[in-house]
Amino acid sequence: MKSKKIALFYSIGRNLILITVGGVILSIGIKSIAIPHGFISGGFSGLSLLIYYVFGGLSPGIWYLVLNIPLFVAGWLLLSRRFFFYSLFGMVVVTVAIDLIPFVIPIKDRLLAALAGGTLIGAGAGIYLHSFGSVGGSDIIAIVLNQKFNIRIGQFFFYFNLVLFSLSFGFLKLDVVLYSLILAFVVSQVADYFLSTFNQRKLVIVISDQSDAIARKIIDKLQRGVTFLYGRGAYTGMSKKVLLTVVNNYQLKRLEEAVFSIDSAAFFITESTFNVIGKGFSRRKVY
Repeated sequence: MKSKKIALFYSIGRNLILITVGGVILSIGIKSIAIPHGFISGGFSGLSLLIYYVFGGLSPGIWYLVLNIPLFVAGWLLLSRRFFFYSLFGMVVVTVAIDLIPFVIPIKDRLLAALAGGTLIGAGAGIYLHSFGSVGGSDIIAIVLNQKFNIRIGQFFFYFNLVLFSLSFGFLKLDVVLYSLILAFVVSQVADYFLSTFNQRKLVIVISDQSDAIARKIIDKLQRGVTFLYGRGAYTGMSKKVLLTVVNNYQLKRLEEAVFSIDSAAFFITESTFNVIGKGFSRRKVY
């Protein structure tokens, strides 16, 4: 019972830290670079910036809060309470951070500003997306549409940003919109990089006559599970135990050494994979 409470406390703390750090970094990119240059980003943060540039009145952070209110009503009805409250926390973090960040990063060249702003916003998004929540906005719409109508999340983001940037041509100068498109592209690339870097795992298949000894060493030394796949050599016709295991990037070299220290003639096949759900790796996200 005590161990479960500790695990729950660790999980909640980890998620709150990821959302806070990611939300603050994203907000720095928006407040310190995007807004001083008049750029818009993708998603609801970009929509709030466009409304701020056109209508003014409220601050960008408050516009972001106002736009999120109906979305969180829908999220309360259609998504899990865990995702709702984590996302509510993330939305508050971004709203407060955008309004309170007092400094501007002094980048004069607009292209460099688009690259730097996109890097910060993408890094922030890549960090908070490792949590079981979001920072509100288009994330909630995308997940609801995916859960209810099987519309792909990436497909929704593409069409949402297509409409957003099409609208911006009517209110912003052409060069500003084009620089904003560069920023949005960098955001997507950097976010994908952060997600794949921390999620990447190595699926390894080992074919050896010493499979039992290798499996025992993997279990004892690397603390990783191993599965036997029963096969037969096409040339020899002999039955073989094929080992299947998954390790992180840091364990791959240790696994290689463990295998070849026992059987120097083993076949060692490595494949990159970006989504491993199960004990010792990622947990399934419930929206």
